[in-house]
Amino acid sequence: MERTNAWTTYDLETQKKCLTFAEEYRQFISNQKTERECVDYFVNEAEKAGYEELSRAIEEGKQLKAGDKIYMAWMNKSIVLFQIGTEPMEKGLNILGAHIDSPRLDVKQNPVYEKGGLAFLDTHYYGGIKKYQFVALPLALHGVVVKKDGETVILNVGEDEDDPVFFVSDLLIHLAQKQMQKKGSEVIEGEALDLIVGNKPVKIDAKTKAGKKDAKNAETAKEAVKAVLLDILKEQYGIGEDDFESAELEVVPAGKARDAGFDRSMILGYGQDDRVCAYPSFRAMLETENPVRTSVTLLVDKEEIGSVGATGMRSHFFENALAEVMNLAGQYSELALRRCLANSDMLSSDVSAAFDPTYADCFDEKNTAFLGRGMVFNKFTGSRGKSGSNDANAEYIAHLRDIFDKEGVSTQTAELGKVDVGGGGTIAYILALYGMNVIDSGVPVLSMHSPFEATSKADIYEAFRGYTAFLQDANFA
Repeated sequence: MERTNAWTTYDLETQKKCLTFAEEYRQFISNQKTERECVDYFVNEAEKAGYEELSRAIEEGKQLKAGDKIYMAWMNKSIVLFQIGTEPMEKGLNILGAHIDSPRLDVKQNPVYEKGGLAFLDTHYYGGIKKYQFVALPLALHGVVVKKDGETVILNVGEDEDDPVFFVSDLLIHLAQKQMQKKGSEVIEGEALDLIVGNKPVKIDAKTKAGKKDAKNAETAKEAVKAVLLDILKEQYGIGEDDFESAELEVVPAGKARDAGFDRSMILGYGQDDRVCAYPSFRAMLETENPVRTSVTLLVDKEEIGSVGATGMRSHFFENALAEVMNLAGQYSELALRRCLANSDMLSSDVSAAFDPTYADCFDEKNTAFLGRGMVFNKFTGSRGKSGSNDANAEYIAHLRDIFDKEGVSTQTAELGKVDVGGGGTIAYILALYGMNVIDSGVPVLSMHSPFEATSKADIYEAFRGYTAFLQDANFA
């Protein structure tokens, strides 16, 4: 069974809508490369669309009614949005859930050092990466430094045309005979992924216009490049070396996402796993009006490292927020909350691996996703014998097929590679713990987890259309 390419179903008006949506998405992923940046964007756009902060509603003792819009940002790295439906929440919610973290390098807490006349920031990679892909690449630094007095310093260096960029060095091919014999996982060691951030051991005196080495003591003289770097950080950002202890700084590929292909049918950019699903989910939430079932969109952190921590899906921030919302709506009891979660339906909006003809032996071509053929449904993820997966019920899948067929949404089904080749997981199984219906659905991606991933504009638009249709669905009986 072969699925139709979505592009062939578009008239000129639909294609225009697709390209407009894709351009808005391209701008989003170009400018929002961290969880904090995504949450800031979502909060600003949600408030423009009439969403009210949950804590403010609690403080004011607001009584929620059908049509009201509420959001809660959690630790600035996850967010959940609700639009109250006409049906009691005890009967269940329609939930979209995506993650907004992506593989990257994180700056360590004691990172600054000098060696060989170069200043470095020591890093620890985050999520599943091929370490060799992050060398000899222009990199940017995003994040926050929180000082002891509570002041938060925001860093975003390497994105503007006039900004400096940073990089991790690689060994020249002329000396790399031994390196080239190593396994791919060992070509670059994790501890070698340190960011080069400076090389100048002098400061230019503003009056004399001459270079001047800062030699207050022997240690400073020996580590002059590091000293100059720390001076720059102090002068430009008010940051001291010890402030890195309370910093969250992420190293990501520099530069904007780009149209790809002569036909401009694709987008090439960093962080599309999983912001290519998070953005359409958020936009679908803003499009939803007067739902029968309460609509929910969850955009969470830490999926790439197991959904752990206070901002990951394994924490209880969503359950706690839901309890507060039900309480403001006059519908809360512990039993009603449990029934609400168990009766809910969810699309775990996460990406799938697109078929790559260059590596065709890793895919079961009959059961894989293809760029351009629409949003993807993965009945199960996990690895090998479905280990660690959520395996969606056939009845639920049939209901979703009916929704999307009625709306003319292009869809396809897939597995993550051949059975014994590998696998992966999403947040689906965590929400399924409540007993709700969950299935993975999202956008196929080429070169997933690399510094620059590729997606089809048609698939992104079809995901948006599918998510919108799902949120408006009245019920799955």
